[in-house]
Amino acid sequence: MATGIPYSNGKTYNNSKEALLPEKTHAMELLYPGKRSVGEILATPPGTIHLKWTGAPNSKSDNRLYYGDNLPVLASLLQDSSVAGHVRLIYIDPPFATNSIFQSRTQNDAYSDLLVGVHYLEFLRERLILLRELLAEDGSIYVHLDENMAFHVKVIMDEVFGRKNFRNWITRKKCNPKNYTRKTYGNIADFILFYTKSDTYIWNRPLETWSQEKADKEYPYIEKETGRRYKKVPVHAPGVRNGETGSAWRGKLPPPGKHWQFPPRTLDEMDARGEIYWSPNGNPRRKIYLDNSDGIPVQDIWLDFRDAHNQNIHITGYPTEKNPGLLARIINASSNEGDLVLDCFSGSGTTLVVASQLQRRWIGIDNSSTAIETTLRRFAHGSSPMGNFVQKADTHEKQTSLWSDGTEIDETATCHWKAIKDFSLYVSSDKQNDKLMQFIQQWIQEIS
Repeated sequence: MATGIPYSNGKTYNNSKEALLPEKTHAMELLYPGKRSVGEILATPPGTIHLKWTGAPNSKSDNRLYYGDNLPVLASLLQDSSVAGHVRLIYIDPPFATNSIFQSRTQNDAYSDLLVGVHYLEFLRERLILLRELLAEDGSIYVHLDENMAFHVKVIMDEVFGRKNFRNWITRKKCNPKNYTRKTYGNIADFILFYTKSDTYIWNRPLETWSQEKADKEYPYIEKETGRRYKKVPVHAPGVRNGETGSAWRGKLPPPGKHWQFPPRTLDEMDARGEIYWSPNGNPRRKIYLDNSDGIPVQDIWLDFRDAHNQNIHITGYPTEKNPGLLARIINASSNEGDLVLDCFSGSGTTLVVASQLQRRWIGIDNSSTAIETTLRRFAHGSSPMGNFVQKADTHEKQTSLWSDGTEIDETATCHWKAIKDFSLYVSSDKQNDKLMQFIQQWIQEIS
């Protein structure tokens, strides 16, 4: 396949008189009724927040769980100098504009997803603008959506974070194949938009382990002298260069429209080490050795993190709960130990639990009392087998892991008292829910 060669402004195509247009300084914008200015959104009044419980007496916890509308809570966090500009990673799994109400495994209403169209877009845009201000300069944000609004939100995120800070459109396989009776392809994917705040951001490249089959296919040659497995790759790259890398090496010029990847002296050193393969026609290729590879770099299609489908998988029963392995990949890739992770649609608390397990600090926010109850219960007691929603599952059966590497997750062991005492619970003034307060009091008694 041919490789595109970028041209700078002023160049012409195919000797024509038509110059390529420069990149416009202003980005594309999605216009719709009710779209507020950035200044109005940043002036959102902070919410009145009350501390309801802290794990350790007289201690200032780094981890926080908020119950309330996330917009005024985010505005409050903007006034907190320990948070504003210090959040290293944001992951959100907001409502998907499905015009539905979702129920938990106990058939209680867990949360509503009734905003659609421009009302949904503005709802999410307002929160994205505040989240941008909370994000550190080397921070990242991942927004999980489905096909309903992902394409619209991509344009909004280009506006808010800058098109140049778009990194990936990740496609996740969310379930097993479906046997639809309607006339469409099976819908088995959703999407994650990955943006950063700047060009300099935390990045720990995620890698998959080489299987023997993949290694043999990718590195098909064995060096006779050493027995090392290797593959052959070109020693040239697209684009014309006028310096050393565009000159002849060993009497050969790089192919038309290309240049050597390395200066001639470096190529000589590589050849002396036996790292250049010469074809029968005298064309050089570079040897890349399997034993120098730490693993397979992860691509932007993720097949290993499906939602729960087996009745023995341990989940909370909260609707749309995400796979913990998915969060582990994101948190490991875009943060380091001790960094602050934020999820302002925290739901059942998967982001918070995985962040704790990976030694990150975290802030969670949710507007659903069922979500808060589920998160508190999960930190205290872990999760339980999914069951079939009618009959109780056999709790003695072995859990089928949701983690891609087959690791068994004992949440009760990792999320009991130590994790509980390390966070504080806050409630906004408009969310004094008697039922939830009773649950909190009962929960405190259970864990004390």
